[in-house]
Amino acid sequence: MLRGFRDCLPVAVGVAGYGVAFGVLASQAGLSAAEATLMSATVLAGAAQLLAVDLWAASASVATIVLATAAVNLRYLLLGATLRPWFADRSVLETYGSAFFTADENWALTMRAFADGGDAVGNGSESADAAYLLGSGLAIWVLWVAATVVGALVGDGVTDPARYGLDAAFLIVFVAVAVDLWDGRTDLPPWTAAFVAALATAVAVPGRWYLLAGALVGCSVGVRHADVEADSSGVGG
Repeated sequence: MLRGFRDCLPVAVGVAGYGVAFGVLASQAGLSAAEATLMSATVLAGAAQLLAVDLWAASASVATIVLATAAVNLRYLLLGATLRPWFADRSVLETYGSAFFTADENWALTMRAFADGGDAVGNGSESADAAYLLGSGLAIWVLWVAATVVGALVGDGVTDPARYGLDAAFLIVFVAVAVDLWDGRTDLPPWTAAFVAALATAVAVPGRWYLLAGALVGCSVGVRHADVEADSSGVGG
């Protein structure tokens, strides 16, 4: 768990950048510092939170906000499915306690650690793997909540977060994570498919459905590509 926390700290610092942006936008949307902080502490989903306060400021209905944020967060079904092998023998408390702290960034780091083998996360046991996810998630949670407090408290003095580059923090963190996850040319087909699907959906469909579309198409192409490679190499024959 400590290894996961330490490995994720640099990423968590980047996450804190748009945590401040969320706090600012939440304050400008009419949420108090306490309300914004409670939201970050219990939701822990940056894209969904930013969308929710944006819709709240636009006086959208509660049903609209719930449906929109649910659509954005559907990708966590896919993220959770990839983690299942390492939590199959864990207790309910260990499984869901760790899953609560799953974010895009620490999920990516955890999958990299799993792929690198047991030595990367401790003694190679399943409990060490599960603890890595928890530790990395705690690093993000602590800085995300702290950054929200800062953003909410200074919200009235920041009229435009983009002026300070806070809007770019989200993109920068994901580019850094993607570079770390890149395994070579074999990743090109699913990554390209995900990009094209997300871009086409963003143009054709309003809202954040492009997140789910890109994830589903990318995963499907990735699985298919892996099966083709396995067949060609005779693996599993």
